[in-house]
Amino acid sequence: MRKIAIAVLALLFCCNAVAAGRSGLKPGETPPDMLGTTLRGQDVTISSLHGKVVVISFWATWCSYCMQEMPVLAKMQALATQRGLPLQVVAVNHREERKIFVRASRALHKNLPELLLTWDRNGKIGKPYGVSGIPVMVMLHRDGTIAHVHVGYGEDMLPTLVSEINALLAEQPMATASIDTP
Repeated sequence: MRKIAIAVLALLFCCNAVAAGRSGLKPGETPPDMLGTTLRGQDVTISSLHGKVVVISFWATWCSYCMQEMPVLAKMQALATQRGLPLQVVAVNHREERKIFVRASRALHKNLPELLLTWDRNGKIGKPYGVSGIPVMVMLHRDGTIAHVHVGYGEDMLPTLVSEINALLAEQPMATASIDTP
């Protein structure tokens, strides 16, 4: 009975994410720089990932879909790294206590070392994206602007998500301006 109650609560929370996500940042906009802090206390920023397609996935240990998604994200990151593709997946733990983030990060890192895991204890990082529930996935162009925001998505969206990531990887990097000397 307790498992059913937890499942219903998680489903309600995911449905809440769909409604809440509509008020966040939109494609074309520039998000705040901060993406959280790693287990080792290092800040991760969008500016430090400039030139890469960034996939931000907000997750929590209680979200079963989020936990099922982690191996898929890790495999995507591993393939991109193997092939020299400019992709970085950042999995942002949303609103869980530090001890839960630490325990989950250690467990996940053993099996999925490719994932860059960060922590957003109070939801400040997710708030501009409209994150009040999860799952939420945000994809950024190489210049750091928002390309896509998916709120409350499921397994049936996987082909669309992969297609969007591939399209972002296929985009030409923005040329840097150069000044010719006379």
